[in-house]
Amino acid sequence: MKLYEYMAKEIFRKHGIPVPEGYVIENPEEIKPVHGEVVLKSQVLVGGRGKAGGIKFASSTEEARKIASELLGMDIKGYKVKKLLIEPKIEIQKEYYLSFIVDRSSREAMLIASAEGGVEIESVPDEKLFKRTINPLIGIQPNVIRALSYKLGLNKEQMKDITKIVYGLWSVFTQEDADLAEINPLVLTPDGFMAADAKLIINDDSLFRHADMEKVEEEYTPLERKARERGIAFVQLDGNIGVIANGAGLTMATLDVLSLHGGKAGTFLDLGGTDDPEKVKQAFEIIGEAPIDVVFLNIFGGITKCDTVAKGVVDAIKEKPLKVPIVARIKGVNEEEGKEILRKEGIGAFSTLEDAVKEAVKLAGGA
Repeated sequence: MKLYEYMAKEIFRKHGIPVPEGYVIENPEEIKPVHGEVVLKSQVLVGGRGKAGGIKFASSTEEARKIASELLGMDIKGYKVKKLLIEPKIEIQKEYYLSFIVDRSSREAMLIASAEGGVEIESVPDEKLFKRTINPLIGIQPNVIRALSYKLGLNKEQMKDITKIVYGLWSVFTQEDADLAEINPLVLTPDGFMAADAKLIINDDSLFRHADMEKVEEEYTPLERKARERGIAFVQLDGNIGVIANGAGLTMATLDVLSLHGGKAGTFLDLGGTDDPEKVKQAFEIIGEAPIDVVFLNIFGGITKCDTVAKGVVDAIKEKPLKVPIVARIKGVNEEEGKEILRKEGIGAFSTLEDAVKEAVKLAGGA
């Protein structure tokens, strides 16, 4: 269960992590008199809200209410803003990154930190990251804090300050049964470190232990909701290549290979193990409504037969033509028949994933 920033910060505060003193509004008239400068932060369960214009500053009550009226109801990547978090502006000297995640490879927790805060952690070079697996039975030892502080270039006073933050975040991660506890950015102010932002994901299977925690219904874009109603696994992303594949693992691998070749996925659509032409039709109907420039179809035929899927694709685009090109990688049972069916309709059909990805990225205007 993902928590809104304001909810995560309240939990952080209970565990001794310094956070700004803020309050939540749902109506511009709820804004309190502004003294100094404040930040208005849209509360949505999606990243990139700052780039989307969902975070703004105001220096008067009138300006804050005007901005609040613009932000409330705003659409950010398909998510409607219903609440704003109002906080005083922080005097930031430097930004850092700090988080605990579940590392499934080691079956332990992992502490990640970086002096490159305020950006997506995936974009930070590995050599600038501090990573250390933490045995939950042992916890965080002093040598871990010393190594982290050295990597971040902290002095002795800053090391004492960040020690409290690290142990506080570890307490959040373990006691609240989190899959992710993240501070980005963790900011250094004249008064020490403070969590300027907070991200917290609670493991769903542990919710019975947190009866007092405010439950959050997962938010979906209108298109995601439509897909769920039809039993289709679909997630909207921020790229321009619409990905359809059969199997969650194959879909994830497709996203990775696209990224490797300079492309960016705009959808994650998993057909699962079905070759039902009607399901394929519905998938193409949904992806046709997404803001994409090309559809990339990646089919591995095992139980699923390639020719049956290909027929479903052809029926779908004949019934409701797409306005964007389709590139297909098709492999497995009856693949030659499947490729021939697609090629007759002018759809590029490839046997290798790399060749198909390169073509999709090219048509999408990528590398």
